Amino acid sequence: MPELISSEALLAIFAMAAMSYFCRASGFWMMRFVKPSPWVEAWLQSIPMAIMGAILAPVAIKAGWPEIGGFAAAFLTMRYTGRDMVGALAGVAVVAILRAVLG
Repeated sequence: MPELISSEALLAIFAMAAMSYFCRASGFWMMRFVKPSPWVEAWLQSIPMAIMGAILAPVAIKAGWPEIGGFAAAFLTMRYTGRDMVGALAGVAVVAILRAVLG
């Protein structure tokens, strides 16, 4: 029976996964010792909204009214609740409802 993946490739994958985790974990660990400025704090707080907008805007522009309504619902929900996951769920719900209603 042929070998599906070589041991060297498997070792390389595990090594890359370990280094990726190390980079992320060490960044979180090091940031415990740094007090961000108010500007950096505001910037970090706005990242989820910017990412959601970057993902949804091209879809809303190319799509129809249900997607535009979902984009608006996601944006407004995120803006007023401050929770990106709640905004994403609201956007998905509005798109589903509008697609069902509008056909």
